[in-house]
Amino acid sequence: MAARRLRESFAIGNVRVRAGSAKEVELPITRLVTGGDVSLPVRVLHGREPGPVVWVNAAIHGDEVGGVEVIRQALASLSARTLRGTLVAVPVVNVLGFMSGDRYLPDRRDLNRSFPGSSRGSLASRIAKLFMTEVVSKCEVGIDLHTASDRRTNLPQIRADLDDPRTRELAEAFGAPVMLHARIRDGSLRQAAREAGACVLLYEAGEALRFEHEPIAVGVAGVRRVLASLGMIDLEPAELATTEGAPPPVETRTSGWVRARGTGILHLEVELGDTVADGQRLGGLTDTFGRRVRLVHADRPGIVIGMSRAPIVNAGDALVHVATPVGVEPGAAGFTG
Repeated sequence: MAARRLRESFAIGNVRVRAGSAKEVELPITRLVTGGDVSLPVRVLHGREPGPVVWVNAAIHGDEVGGVEVIRQALASLSARTLRGTLVAVPVVNVLGFMSGDRYLPDRRDLNRSFPGSSRGSLASRIAKLFMTEVVSKCEVGIDLHTASDRRTNLPQIRADLDDPRTRELAEAFGAPVMLHARIRDGSLRQAAREAGACVLLYEAGEALRFEHEPIAVGVAGVRRVLASLGMIDLEPAELATTEGAPPPVETRTSGWVRARGTGILHLEVELGDTVADGQRLGGLTDTFGRRVRLVHADRPGIVIGMSRAPIVNAGDALVHVATPVGVEPGAAGFTG
C-alpha cells in the first residue's frame, strides 16, 4: 500500500510548520526605546489531515483580556495530530496595550479602526498590515474575541453578517445566547477580513481587565463548536449533549443604548440577559444623599445585552444596551424571552 502523502507545511513569517505539528512563532512588530523587540505571538496547529484554515484572535484592544483566556483553554483541548485543517491562534494582537492594560496603542490609536493597514503608516496601521498579511490572507474563517469597553459589561453574543449564509451558519454553531446582525465599522478587522474574502465572527462578552467564568466558558465552547461545524474536530459526548439540548441563539437586528437623562449615581434593577418591555423601569439616578433625581426606562422591548458598570453618570452616558429580537415589534408591551 502506498504511503499516505502528508499535507504541505504551513508558512508563516520566516518559518514553516510541518503537518501534524504545532509551533509558536514571533512576528516582529517594532523595537522599544530600551532596545527590546516587540513581536506578535502566534501559535499554529497544522493538522495532518486537510481541512479549513481558521484563525482566532483576542486583545485587539489591550484591556480585553477575557479572550486571551478563551484561546488558552481552547488550545489546551486541541492537538495538531488529530486536527483536520489548520488553526492560527493569536492571543494578543495589541501587545503594547496589553502590557500596560490599555485599550489603545501608545499613540492612542484604536487598532480596530486601523485595518487593513499599511507597512509605512502609524504603528497601529503597521500592526494591522502585519496581521492581514501573515494571518488573515492565509485563512478563510476568523473568530475575533472581544469584551465590553471600560466600565461596561456585555452578555455573551456573536456579532456578524447574518445575511451571509455561511457566516450565519457559523454564528448559529457558536451557540452564544444572542447573535446580532451588526453593521461593519470602517477600519475594523471584520471589515478588512470580509473584503479579503473571509467569514468573520465577532464574540463580545464580559468586562475589560477581568477573567469571568461564564463569558470564558461560552467562548471556549463556541470556538470548539465552530471548529466542529467546519469538520476540523470531533466534539466530546458531553459537548454534543449540551449542544443538542441548548436553545438556539436569539437573533436580533436592532439594538440601542438607553442613555442617562440627567446626572447622578446609577442604581440599575436589571441584569444581563433580562427581557424588558418598552417603557419598563430599568433603574434610577440618585444624588449623593440618596434622593431620587431621575428614573431610567427602556425605550424598546428586548434583551439586555450590555450594561454600564460605572456608578457615577452624566447626562447622555450609555446605561443599558437593549436588543430587540427578530419578530418583536418596536413598542411591544412585552414578550417571552
